[in-house]
Amino acid sequence: MVINGETRTVVQGTTVAALLVELGLGDRRVAVERNREVVPRAQHASTELANGDHLELVTFVGGG
Repeated sequence: MVINGETRTVVQGTTVAALLVELGLGDRRVAVERNREVVPRAQHASTELANGDHLELVTFVGGG
């Protein structure tokens, strides 16, 4: 699978929510795009990742 342009191996059956925890992003607000489609936050726990998926993860940063 490719995450933000970098190839990464993920255990089959891993959900978006589990991946975010693994990446240290579990407690942050993250926009997730999977294969060019946004995955709503309410579906992170039920969306399983598959071999060949392309993910883009965007975190929100406050400031001004």
